Amino acid sequence: MGNRHHKRGRAGTKLSLAALFVCCGLLASPAAAADCSENAVTLRGDWGQARFSVEIADDAAERGRGLMFRESMPASTGMLFIYDKPQRASFWMRNTLIPLDMLFIDSHGVVKHIHHNAIPHDETPISGGDNLLSVLEINGGLAKRMGITVGSELRHRAFADLNPAWPC
Repeated sequence: MGNRHHKRGRAGTKLSLAALFVCCGLLASPAAAADCSENAVTLRGDWGQARFSVEIADDAAERGRGLMFRESMPASTGMLFIYDKPQRASFWMRNTLIPLDMLFIDSHGVVKHIHHNAIPHDETPISGGDNLLSVLEINGGLAKRMGITVGSELRHRAFADLNPAWPC
């Protein structure tokens, strides 16, 4: 009985995800997926594809400020932190008002770690590991709702010269 209930719950989740993709513009069209823009990323995996409009944080001041003091963020947007070279990445939530999912990405554009629902104002360091080129922050809970997993591939022009798993 418990297994049948679980299966029904997953089917409902898939339907809800489809509605989220259609309603919020998160499902990438083939033309959109082929485009590598500075202000957008596309993710793909066994779960499907999603496109996010992103703000870029690629210098120390922008990375330090991040998404601090934002009271909300549209579902189809995020912030992409880009480093000059692969390195250890660690974040905290000081002065961040909204929960965030953090996707830690290597130089090939592959998601290596996901920290789900980082707690607003929490100053506990959140480590994503070593050899990371980028971190994508999206609204808290969205990665799980969409089914985004470790191993998903991210397409963005920041990875173009680094043997990306999903080239532009």
